[in-house]
Amino acid sequence: MRPSSLANRTSSSANAQATLLKLAEKKKEFEAVAALETASNNYLDRINGLANDCDIMALAGEVHGQVSEQWPRMFHILNLFLASRETSQDQPNHPLKEGEMLVRIPIEDPDTNTAAISSR
Repeated sequence: MRPSSLANRTSSSANAQATLLKLAEKKKEFEAVAALETASNNYLDRINGLANDCDIMALAGEVHGQVSEQWPRMFHILNLFLASRETSQDQPNHPLKEGEMLVRIPIEDPDTNTAAISSR
């Protein structure tokens, strides 16, 4: 008579269940690692975007500094122009200096609805 194989079957089914439980556990670990990798990639993309924004702001700061550096020169030029304009007004019938010009601006007359030209 042969020994019963029932004990052998129960031990192999217990091994199969243990293996399936390990497989399910490993699957959960793999999904968690995949989710962590996806979150890390998203975080990296956001950090790279912030780095690009910081680079743009740094360049904008440099440009702002260059423009601010030019303001004293601009005011000096404007003061020179205003001073030359004041001296030319003191001398009547003085020909136009560089930087001065006559401008004709059409102005609509509200009474007649016609355009008049004003010289300045």
